[in-house]
Amino acid sequence: MTVPNSRIITSNQAGIHDSLEPVVRRHLNSRFRRPYPDYSLEVFEQAEQRASQYQGNLILDSYCGVGESTVNLARQYPEALVIGIDKSVVRLAKHDEHYRQSGVDNYLLLRADVDDFWRLAVDANWQLARHCVFYPNPWPKSSQLKRRVHGSPLFPSLLALKGEVELRSNWPVYVQEFAAALEIAGFSAKSKPFTPEPVITPFERKYGESGQVLWRCICDLDRGFGGL
Repeated sequence: MTVPNSRIITSNQAGIHDSLEPVVRRHLNSRFRRPYPDYSLEVFEQAEQRASQYQGNLILDSYCGVGESTVNLARQYPEALVIGIDKSVVRLAKHDEHYRQSGVDNYLLLRADVDDFWRLAVDANWQLARHCVFYPNPWPKSSQLKRRVHGSPLFPSLLALKGEVELRSNWPVYVQEFAAALEIAGFSAKSKPFTPEPVITPFERKYGESGQVLWRCICDLDRGFGGL
């Protein structure tokens, strides 16, 4: 999911991948049809039950790790239900001990595979108010483009969930590619350096302490597609 420490990312790829546009267009014009395992269906049912009982906005915190960002988002948006998902039971197990705070109960943490959860959310006609994709695994080798969010067959699902999507990374190329992929899909998007105020994830804290520049891209997916 994410780098294990605050080391600067090294890559054999200096800029936006040469194959980004054909890869993105191919995924935009096809459907990811991998069957859902029973576990993913059960986990999504938990999310559906909680979401159906909530009348406010829905925020998804993908790759939430220990869930510090999830609880911080829940505090920032008390009218919303914030659902944090991560595939690591080890990371999620640390939440109650270190990050859960009294008085903040408008969030749910689930162990889930993004590859399945996003597609199930689309199938269930979820429409997000916000989608936070903070510090995903950069997969920095040039050969790993299709493992990045924007290079994977999951990218159309992210678009279909709508809302304001925000991706953050300490590797500028990842954010530049994400913005470029959104442009290919017909949206207006730019990558920019930023200083998090306040810091809401452990990785932001580590990166800040090591003096690294952080990058983000924010895009309003509710404005619809341009011409593909």
